[in-house]
Amino acid sequence: MKIDTFDPAALSAAFGIDMSTIDLPGVAGPGAGWGRVAPGRRSDAHQHDETETFVIVSGTGEVVVDGARHPVAPGTVVTFDPFEAHVLDNTGDEDVVFVTCYWRDPRHAAQVATRTGRRRFDERPVFVFSTPPTPNGDLHLGHLSGPYLGADAFVRFQRMNGVRAWHLTGSDDYQSYVVARAEQDRSTPGRVAAQYSAEIARTLELMDIRPDQYTATSTDPEYREGLRDFFAALEASGKVARHDLPALFDQETGQYLYEVDVSGTCPSCAAATSGNICEECGEPNLVADLVDARSRATGPVRTGSQERFALPLHEFREAVAAHHRLGRVPARLRELAERVFARETFDLPMSHPSQWGVAPRGADGQVIWVWPEMSYGFLHGISRLGARIDESWHADKPEQDWKIVHFFGYDNSFYHAILYPVLYRLAFPDWEPDIDYHVNEFYLLDNQKFSTSRRHAVWGKEILAPETVDAVRFYLSRTRAEGERTNFERDAYTAAVREVLIDGWQGWLDDLGRRLASRYGGIVPDAGVWTPEHTAFYARLGARLAAVTAHLGQDGFSLRAATAELEGLVTDARAFAAREEVLADASGWQSENRTAMALELAAARLLARVAAPVMPRFAARLAALLGEDDEGGPAWPSTVTLVPAGTRADLTGQVFFAAEPTASDAPGATGPAGAEDPLPWLADLIRSTLGLPADAAVADKTLKELGASSLQAVAVQYQILERLDLDIPIPELLAERNVAALSQALAQEVAK
Repeated sequence: MKIDTFDPAALSAAFGIDMSTIDLPGVAGPGAGWGRVAPGRRSDAHQHDETETFVIVSGTGEVVVDGARHPVAPGTVVTFDPFEAHVLDNTGDEDVVFVTCYWRDPRHAAQVATRTGRRRFDERPVFVFSTPPTPNGDLHLGHLSGPYLGADAFVRFQRMNGVRAWHLTGSDDYQSYVVARAEQDRSTPGRVAAQYSAEIARTLELMDIRPDQYTATSTDPEYREGLRDFFAALEASGKVARHDLPALFDQETGQYLYEVDVSGTCPSCAAATSGNICEECGEPNLVADLVDARSRATGPVRTGSQERFALPLHEFREAVAAHHRLGRVPARLRELAERVFARETFDLPMSHPSQWGVAPRGADGQVIWVWPEMSYGFLHGISRLGARIDESWHADKPEQDWKIVHFFGYDNSFYHAILYPVLYRLAFPDWEPDIDYHVNEFYLLDNQKFSTSRRHAVWGKEILAPETVDAVRFYLSRTRAEGERTNFERDAYTAAVREVLIDGWQGWLDDLGRRLASRYGGIVPDAGVWTPEHTAFYARLGARLAAVTAHLGQDGFSLRAATAELEGLVTDARAFAAREEVLADASGWQSENRTAMALELAAARLLARVAAPVMPRFAARLAALLGEDDEGGPAWPSTVTLVPAGTRADLTGQVFFAAEPTASDAPGATGPAGAEDPLPWLADLIRSTLGLPADAAVADKTLKELGASSLQAVAVQYQILERLDLDIPIPELLAERNVAALSQALAQEVAK
């Protein structure tokens, strides 16, 4: 018999608590140890490949697993699956003492790692954010390829797996870049924000990206006061306070300089940069530390000081590291945090002198800096979404069970992955946000950065139309800047659509349809005798399904890798068809030939399912042609299945793809506006914006009854404002009048 007893003197620091090893010489079995968590302490969040069991010996507390909290007391036994992020939190007034046993089971670990609902994605609400775009211009392909396409495909996949996931974004109206655009256009920041917010909403619609919540921050009726409450909570923490800090000013005009109004050399990497953040290295600057700084207006600058609210960010290194252990945080972001926290001190301004923005209470002349503001904006978006779908979610009471997922460009990494966790900790000390981060690099155009000012861009509205949207989504996914900068070239795009999609995918489906029609009358045959080659192809399809599932999942999300698997699936199917074709007309092999045809159609059916997050229109149409009934939305396949025998499938002559929009489908083409009854124009606008059929009846319904989202309502609102110079409030536009009544009211207003 071997005996080991708990010895406090043998404990040493590990995982943020006290641990010791249970060592029984000559005894084979799992690893084991003693652990102690002092009152008010908790273990570091961590996960590993072993299965682990805790036996609580004394004390009370809570085990936290992927956001879910469970009480523990003496006699409680808890087993953790591999890769479950877990924490033991002592909530009592005496030590929690426990025994841990752990062992490796590679088969079980592999099963856990490939579960689609891993990390409780299938048990809790999942809020997926694409960084709110700045409404100082429309969206180009560089924008679309990053956060917006990524978040859209992510949410589509999660929903196909039964997850309650929502896509949230909006327009980041209070950016200084909106002020700069207003000066350039001789307009006002409010009008510029409204104009481009609507343009952005329309472009997202053209891209088949329909966020569930679209918040325009400058016009949302509850946003300003909610933001002030959030900032007041930051002040109440004692960490965000007024300080006189170094600042830069225009030497000639005396204007305070930040962001777009100043440029220079990054003090960290020596790259050219604007104020406050460096797009190259991702590190923030304090403006006053820029090298060779220049004012956008006149050039020369002077150094002075300016009182602002500031946060001593350098004090939160360990808090950020602990946050980064909870969710999906790429190494690139953790490395950025290491560089930022290498600074001895870092007092980050949280407000700036400006007239455009939301002033903290009692601080006229200053506005809350728009980047800290965004941290509240995400919570506000959840609250607004909840109110609309009858969920009790509140921005001032974030819930531990919320799962938040962020999609953003690398130049926004500091704010999302470093600053915001600190602000949440200060405003809501009892909330430990569980956040995943998905970051993309710059997407280049002809090997140069997209640039509005240099007119070096391909705008979404130039290239997007119903017949091109799947091709655009496919190519942007195929070349998405994941882990490295990638490049868009118009000729390469056109060639890929022609060679891969039209000649490749469409050509294969057309040929498959012709063979099905000529040999089986267009009716799907039942599989007959299988050969080893058939079995191998079936297994190959299963491997493709597993790979696409992994590449679209929450742990290893990669649109580039997923799209490569889609291409590989079609390549496999075409090669299989070519090999089997040599026996197509041979006598005596009819049963095997039926199996080959059934398997090729199974490949088409699989493509219709797994392409849905990337190319939703193509996928839905192909599924319908194969007899699929997707009422309620398509489901993600768990296995490769044959098309039911007896199904009629007409794939011959179908046109799925085009590289360029036709003239008649040019986005934004509408009839003239004037004093005449605008109903025909308004009805067409609403059908187009909501993605309704051209002949859909809309006159007797409100926008809300037609299923319009907040984003779609904003797009309609702006088009009315632009064409008729009439500003219709969103509540009135959505629900107070049907389309016919709205049309009559507009006509009356125009006639005045």
